[in-house]
Amino acid sequence: MTPAETAIRARRKLTNKLIASHEAARLRPFLAPDINLIAGDGSLMVGVDSVLAAFENQFRDPSFVTYLRTTESVRPDQDEARAAETGTWAATWRGSPTLTGTYLAVWRKVTGQWVIESELYVTLAEPPA
Repeated sequence: MTPAETAIRARRKLTNKLIASHEAARLRPFLAPDINLIAGDGSLMVGVDSVLAAFENQFRDPSFVTYLRTTESVRPDQDEARAAETGTWAATWRGSPTLTGTYLAVWRKVTGQWVIESELYVTLAEPPA
């Protein structure tokens, strides 16, 4: 595993913990100021303040539990200045079905630290049992 892959996987685990504990403000160092995020419903959020406001709004919902992103692969570029992370995600609420899908995150290294530049989440309905 490359140093970039190790660092990104560790940072993803930390963001999962912060989301599970509903600590939106502590997510800021993991997000680029100019982040673009396309949510599972297709809505676009531009800028770190917009993304953090969406998390804060979600955390106010008493039935919301967490978002969990599970990394499947991290592929850094030749210079280890950018990387693509792919994986699966799940959103959980009390008393509601879990939403799931796949995601792609673009990370970039800024002053020695990996931050999320953009994320695309795709909601995928589970096939019937």
